[in-house]
Amino acid sequence: MDLSSTGLRVLRQIAESGSFTAAAARLGYTQSAVSRQAAALERGAGTALFERRPDGVRLTPAGLTLLRHAHTILASLAAAERELTGTVPRTELVRLGAVLSAGSTILPAALAHLAAADSQITVTTREGTTPTLIRALRAGSLDLAVLTSRPPHRPFDGELPRPHLETVADTELVVAVSSTGDFAGRTTVHVDELVDAAWIATPSSNSEPLLGVWPGLPGRPRVVHSARDWLTKLKLVAGGFGVTTVPSGLSPMLLPGVSVLRVDGAPPEIRRVLVARLCGHPTPAITAVTQAITSTVGEDPVPPALLG
Repeated sequence: MDLSSTGLRVLRQIAESGSFTAAAARLGYTQSAVSRQAAALERGAGTALFERRPDGVRLTPAGLTLLRHAHTILASLAAAERELTGTVPRTELVRLGAVLSAGSTILPAALAHLAAADSQITVTTREGTTPTLIRALRAGSLDLAVLTSRPPHRPFDGELPRPHLETVADTELVVAVSSTGDFAGRTTVHVDELVDAAWIATPSSNSEPLLGVWPGLPGRPRVVHSARDWLTKLKLVAGGFGVTTVPSGLSPMLLPGVSVLRVDGAPPEIRRVLVARLCGHPTPAITAVTQAITSTVGEDPVPPALLG
């Protein structure tokens, strides 16, 4: 088997990005260069490694097997380079991914807890949606990921082995509204009243759902503003330009002029917060970061002062 380190890096990036085009953009290559590397990998492996599908590219079982070995090979090469150049790190690095809602509620407290307990661990973070972070975890670009799941909590994808999951907390979905708008002074809203509401939502794609609109809303939602950033969403809500859904754990971070309402006439929407890592025995640093997250996150009900 004749495989290059460049080819293995391309394999890892395709697994994470889900397409040749996105992998090329992340690596700074042309799409044709990535396609050539992919073809060379398959020739060297003697089998198909990539499955081309309408929604992107996924690794075949053989590709996933090679990816697991690529993690070890590329990590060993990186360690050898550090040793040869005398740049052995003084601390252990943990690469952590988190869904957007965790950025303001989970990460600061967890990192502060970790810094107070262990100064020998360096954590880098990146945000993304749950599907994006799962791909990055499998590709070896992340060591840990804070994800969300909704009942009945099915597997995030069909690939094996399943990631190791640890439940952190369950949080209820609520609706953020302007404190001076049509729903001012209320603590609840009926789902039927939300049918004609102007929604502020995160753009969706084939692999990522529309976030910010109440799930199961009767009829087609009227999305008037699209934004990924929570601060932008909440400022738009405060200005009376629309409503959006938020996890109740985000309530302490609400801006002045924003209230949250529970939804009547529909089953509660519960979101589970999880920490995910690949199967296998975790390093002490990964265990320490996981414990920092679980020790600083718990059930966070909506404070009564924020309900209207």
